[in-house]
Order: sequence, then structure tokens, then C-alpha cells
Amino acid sequence: MPSDASPTPLLPGLKPVLELLHDDPQRIDHLFCKKGLRGREIAEIQDCCRRAGIRYTLMEPQALDRLCRDAGATETAHQGVVARLCVTSFQPLEKLLADAVRAPLPMLFALDQVQDPGNVGTLCRTLYALGCAGVILPRHNSAYLGPAARRSAAGALERLPVARVTNLARALDEAEEAGFAIYGAGLRQDSLNAFERAPVLPAVVVLGNEEKGLRPGVAKRCAQMVHIPFARPFDSLNVAQAGGILAALAARSYGRK
Repeated sequence: MPSDASPTPLLPGLKPVLELLHDDPQRIDHLFCKKGLRGREIAEIQDCCRRAGIRYTLMEPQALDRLCRDAGATETAHQGVVARLCVTSFQPLEKLLADAVRAPLPMLFALDQVQDPGNVGTLCRTLYALGCAGVILPRHNSAYLGPAARRSAAGALERLPVARVTNLARALDEAEEAGFAIYGAGLRQDSLNAFERAPVLPAVVVLGNEEKGLRPGVAKRCAQMVHIPFARPFDSLNVAQAGGILAALAARSYGRK
């Protein structure tokens, strides 16, 4: 392992994993269980995972040992169960929305199945510096907030409020009901030019997957699309770049009021 790489944070062991599932299940990104494991505790762990929407994978014993070894954990301590942890804690969506209006820039960014941890970490670094209120992530098919995201965020990931939701479309509905304008980032015939029109705040800006953009069910929740005009023909910016530009333009406009 390169010297500048941090090991993946793992929590091994039946009892420690079960306690975390009861106390703070959002911290668990994924669970790995040894194939063929039986007993009351493993049944309870799998039941907790189903209730919390945590995905788990059944692995051969040797693969589970290797996972622990590669991550710097003790192989013999896992008892057939290992949880992969996020490097940040999460807030309930209701709290994130309530607190957002008091942020220096009352603007949230929702990431629709953005996969690259470095992109997410870099974006969080910019958003925190500009005073944005936080980030909303779907629980599944999002980037793993592990060491790579932490390195890119350079300390911002532990400070910027983050909510992780089961259904992003429903979360946007809740934000709209709470008084947030919902914008989607993308080029459409009626989309706003980000250089010419400032967003109405408080707002949620939704950024799509690096290749596929916004899913239809998420896009239709966006009352208005907004795009960054290019001076030269070019495919697209990455999520961190696009989000940073949109946040900076909003901060410039909001600061003049």
C-alpha cells in the first residue's frame, strides 16, 4: 500500500457491528458476512441491515480474511462479520433542511448517483469554503465516503453537514415543501444561464451522475434547470468543477444583497 494511502476503515466482530447497527447505522456503508454463518446474532445483524437499508455481501472465509488484511485490520478478530465504515457521520434530512437557512450560503447540493469519491471530496471542500449548507446523498449507488473522499476534502468532509437518504426524489419533495427552490444542473432549451440568473435561495441544486446525468424521476422534481455556458465546444465539466462554479456564482450574488 502506498505511504500516502489510508486504510479503509473497518469494524470487525459480531458484537461491535451489532452495537453500531443499533446506535448509528448510518455510519455503516456496507457489511460483509462469511458464507454459511448461523446463529442468533448474525440473524439479528442481517435483520438490522434490511431495516436500515444497508447492503451486505456474503463472502468466502479466505476473501473476508484478505479484506481485513488489505485494510490493515486483524484477520482473526472479525468472527465472520466486517462493517465498512464511512469517515463522516450523517445528519437526518429534517435537521439539514432546518439548519440550512442559517448557513452563510443557504444552498444545498444533492448528488444523484455520483460515483467518484475524489469528485465528492473535492466538491465538499469547495462547498464548505464558500459557506454552503451541506450535501444530500442517496444511500445506494453513491460514492463511498472513505479515505479517498476524505483526502480530497482536506478536512471539509468532517465539517460539512451531510444527509444520506433512501429515496432522493422524495427527499427533494421534502425540501420543496420546506421552502427550498429545486434546481437541476443540465443543459435544456429552457434552462437558466448560470452567469445571468442567480438562484432563488434557499435552494437545492441537483448534480447528476458523471456519465448519465440526472435520472428522469429526479429531474422531474427540479422546477428549473440551470447550465454553465461554455466559451468553446466541450463535452462537460466534472461534478466537482460544475458544483464549485455554481456555488461560487450563487455566493457572489448572495453576498451583494
